[in-house]
Amino acid sequence: MYDLKCDSMIVGEVQTNCYFVYNANTSECVIIDPGAQAQALYEYIEEKGLKPVAILLTHGHFDHIGAVTMLRNKYGIKIYAARAERETLESPDMNLSVQFGASMIMEADEWLEDGQEIELIEEKIRCLLTPGHTEGGMCFYFVGSGMLFSGDTLFEQSVGRTDFPGGSMSQIVQSIRTKLFVLPDHTKVYPGHGMMTSIGSEKMLNPYAAI
Repeated sequence: MYDLKCDSMIVGEVQTNCYFVYNANTSECVIIDPGAQAQALYEYIEEKGLKPVAILLTHGHFDHIGAVTMLRNKYGIKIYAARAERETLESPDMNLSVQFGASMIMEADEWLEDGQEIELIEEKIRCLLTPGHTEGGMCFYFVGSGMLFSGDTLFEQSVGRTDFPGGSMSQIVQSIRTKLFVLPDHTKVYPGHGMMTSIGSEKMLNPYAAI
């Protein structure tokens, strides 16, 4: 029986959560949103003896993609992102990198569709398109382990900003209610910023999307 673990590191100027989900038996690892500090992430991976096999991007903002190129090149691994996020990833204006003093573009190796299921590190991962923070925001639900990586869609008692290009408050609330709140209450939620929470807790306490 596989045993999945999740570690995290806070990186960059806006305190982004980068996650390492790994199979404790094989040390194979999926990296989620490596937003900055590529060297520190690399050193952590090596210290833990992890074997990266893929990078998953919840969305294309600069603070979630800043270390992707270095890690992709170092480990020769594929980048997965929602097809609907392609424009954001490939536009320095839409991914906000220009506003923060850089000009960053990114192209995924695998473009994902809503509801698509992929298998990595012996786990089935369901890809849930959740527009609202960006047009192609995507949450990743690790089915067997009951873990949801929500990016900047759902936070502990909050939701992601909707005043950036492609954002919509009505869309983000709809995404959360129809795509995330239908998951089991015990599902652990790992957001792009801030503390871990659960679907059950957010259904009761989130002032933006509680039902």
